[in-house]
Amino acid sequence: MADGWDAFVVSFYRGVIGLVVVLVWLALRPRGSGLANGRLWFWSIIAGIGVAGNFSFYFVSIAHGSVAVAATLMYCAPVFVYLVSFTLKLERPTALKWAAIAVVMVGIALLTQVFDAGARGVTPIGVGAGLLAGLSYAIFIFGFKYAAPHGSPQAILVIAFAVLAIILIWPSDTDQAVAALSTPSWPLFVGLGVFGAGLSFVLYIIGLNHTAPAVASIIAMVEPVTASLFGVVILDEALVAPQIVGMGLILITVTALSVHSKTVRPPSELASG
Repeated sequence: MADGWDAFVVSFYRGVIGLVVVLVWLALRPRGSGLANGRLWFWSIIAGIGVAGNFSFYFVSIAHGSVAVAATLMYCAPVFVYLVSFTLKLERPTALKWAAIAVVMVGIALLTQVFDAGARGVTPIGVGAGLLAGLSYAIFIFGFKYAAPHGSPQAILVIAFAVLAIILIWPSDTDQAVAALSTPSWPLFVGLGVFGAGLSFVLYIIGLNHTAPAVASIIAMVEPVTASLFGVVILDEALVAPQIVGMGLILITVTALSVHSKTVRPPSELASG
């Protein structure tokens, strides 16, 4: 994006290349795909809508803010899952859960520096897109959760990434999308798609078969921390003390919610992206 590539174009190729990877996985493990099941298709399409929004809003948030803010706001996805679960009566609200959500909101306020219009790396578009990325991830979580009983993870991801490609081709800059096929930046697109969409989903889902959900939830806490460190070390981004405190509040509280959730599985139990 620093070279001028549109966030939607980057998201589109991330998803398309990820689709190629999961297609290979499906070809190698075709049994029990469930591709003939209508419910698998319905919920996988919902998951695809969610992952399309997650990829695109996440990059828009980075383009208009910083990696640290975007990654941490996206990590608020379990909070959206809880709110939707309360609404649909899938999860029983308790004082402790509402308190945890309130703490996350305080953390968001500190991280995004809503009281300081001149805060570095924070813009209204960046904050809004980061929260929408988290909401989109929550949609992906529900789609994946309800598709899972009807087919294999690889089949769900193939449908989801195919839906992503169809959706994101529309807002993408057509000239850039074509130019990307012959750009010197192509290795960056390939790396992002293979490691940031394909293998990350495949390896994480396989790993969950050998890892306790609570442990996976704690490990997921590393993602926004490492993303923030990359932003500071490589991209010369900066965080002030209140932002660091806010980030800590969000990460600790969300991880605690994920560990103790019994009804709705957190994103760390589904996939990483």
